Amino acid sequence: MTKIGRNDLCFCGSGKKFKKCCQTTGAKAAAGAAPPSVTIEVEKIQASACAKKSAVLALGVFVLFSTTDGDAWLLEVTDMDAIQVAKDGEKLPVQIEENPETIEINWTHKFDVKNKKFVLISYKDKSEEIRDDYPGHTILSTVKKIRSRIPPELISTIHLDNEEESQPQAG
Repeated sequence: MTKIGRNDLCFCGSGKKFKKCCQTTGAKAAAGAAPPSVTIEVEKIQASACAKKSAVLALGVFVLFSTTDGDAWLLEVTDMDAIQVAKDGEKLPVQIEENPETIEINWTHKFDVKNKKFVLISYKDKSEEIRDDYPGHTILSTVKKIRSRIPPELISTIHLDNEEESQPQAG
C-alpha cells in the first residue's frame, strides 16, 4: 500500500512538499488547475491501451505505460510494485483510494527490468513472467529518473507496513 503524507515530496514531481503543492487547493482551484490524480491518469493510460497506443508517463513515484497490444500497467518505483490496468485493449477494474492525505492501491505484482526486459513477479503465486514486448528500456530510464529525485530518508515515509496497519493505535 502506498501512503503519501503532507510533508512528503509531492507525487506530481514538482519537488515541493505535498502540503505546499497538490494538497493546497486555494491558488490552484482559483486558477482552474486540479492536482494530479492517479485515478485520472490510470483512466488516461487505459484509454491509450484501448486505442492500442504506446505511451509511458511519470506521475510522482508512479510510472504508467500502455502498449500497442492493448496492455497497460501502473508501477510504483520505490517498492517496485505493479498492477495491470488494461489487458488486450480492455480496461481492468482497479481499486485506488485517493484523498488529500493518502493514496492506497492493492498491488498484484512486483516488477523489475533485467537486460532491458520487463519482468513481473506475481504476489499471488510468485510466478515470474518476462515481457520482451514491453518498453523495458524506457521504463527503466523513467524509474531511475524518479528515484534520483527522492531522498532515501523519504522513501520509508511513503509506505505503510502491513504490520503497522493491523496494530491497534494507543489511545
